[in-house]
Amino acid sequence: MNREELNWLLQTIKDDAIAKHFVMAQYQHGRISFKVMADVGWERGWINPTANQYFATGTPYTSDCAAAELPIAAA
Repeated sequence: MNREELNWLLQTIKDDAIAKHFVMAQYQHGRISFKVMADVGWERGWINPTANQYFATGTPYTSDCAAAELPIAAA
């Protein structure tokens, strides 16, 4: 099932919660791809674009966070 077919089916579902459940069930049963599920969720406003803002703008890796060197005993 592609995005257009899924949107066509969702037009008949009036309750937003039921529509979300339907899309998730279609994904879990392998009838739609993750990309289609994400596209439909984005189009319908189910996905909050700022939800993961913290992770997208996280602190870059610095040498201050590097692991300390530990001496290794040789036998």
